[in-house]
Amino acid sequence: MDKIIRILKKDTVLVVSGLIALATSFVIPPSLEYFSYIDFKVLAVLFSLMAVIAAIREMGVFEVVAGSLLKWTGSVRSMSLALVMLAFFSSMLITNDVALITFVPLAIEVLRRAGKGNLIFVVTMQTIAANLGSMLTPIGNPQNLYLYSRFGVSAVEFFSISIPLVIVSFILVTGLTLTSGNDTVSFELTNMRILEDKRRIAFYIILFIVCLLSVFGFVDHIVMLAAVTAGIALTSGGVLKKVDYALLLTFVFFFIIVGNVGRMGAVVESLGSLIRGRELFSSVVLSQVISNVPAAIMLSSFTENYRMLIAGTNIGGLGTLVASLASLISYKLYSRSEGAKPFAYLKKFSLLNAAALSILSIFAVFWF
Repeated sequence: MDKIIRILKKDTVLVVSGLIALATSFVIPPSLEYFSYIDFKVLAVLFSLMAVIAAIREMGVFEVVAGSLLKWTGSVRSMSLALVMLAFFSSMLITNDVALITFVPLAIEVLRRAGKGNLIFVVTMQTIAANLGSMLTPIGNPQNLYLYSRFGVSAVEFFSISIPLVIVSFILVTGLTLTSGNDTVSFELTNMRILEDKRRIAFYIILFIVCLLSVFGFVDHIVMLAAVTAGIALTSGGVLKKVDYALLLTFVFFFIIVGNVGRMGAVVESLGSLIRGRELFSSVVLSQVISNVPAAIMLSSFTENYRMLIAGTNIGGLGTLVASLASLISYKLYSRSEGAKPFAYLKKFSLLNAAALSILSIFAVFWF
């Protein structure tokens, strides 16, 4: 029983989605048609990106880059801004999850050494920054990757949706972060890693470029998957164990759910009429309850208005702790740190997220 409880706590969305998929299979019995539900291209790209980024991260690239940037900070305000902007801009390419896994621990270590007490504020702002910065690109987060592939959105069209939101987000994140104190601070990051195997790093960067080319349709996803899997298996096979297979399986479960629900005519018609014309609102609200990735997959079956789905599920990553799975990562990392105050964190997190969600939702309503 304890093991089951641990699994449920660690991968709640996975367990719940699996149970719902199982329930729908009683209405629509399993058949070979189930395979047609699954977007194998999305799974291949997502797996490849996670593997390549894990390999680059293991080499210490992100840590070294962050340490180099932080050497230029001389105050609490500039340090906070640097830590937050690392999450904001890096999430555009390495995903919001990886940005937080990489830079939240760095923030905890840096602020602990600096002896400053604004850790809760900085980690919260890093979380907001990663969730908002990641919406710029199709590979910034899983829901973008799915919607980009699901609707065959062109790069020009996608960026026409994301760029205005990211510009406003940058101004918002910068403004909020600059409200931190401006005391002078001095510290050194000791025991920083040295990038020794530059050839292997270059190889991983090439694989990352191959992933990007596949996302934008220049490289077949099967070729990309084979190249990435073989390349990483031969150079650092252990990295493949660090891929988030739970996330991939969660996608499979939701593909099954959406596919089965799509074959229930009455349900599709009822939900479609309820959602159409309210895609932005539906995306934001549903994300608060089941998180934005499942919300994107579910809502995509009931409307063709992908512009509102992209905007809504990205903005919807703000708000509650479960609105974006990346937010749960930050919370877990902070709560395990020395002297953590989980209740104070949740209070600050909720306040700042509510403010950011309100501002961006209002902007989206008028802009789109």
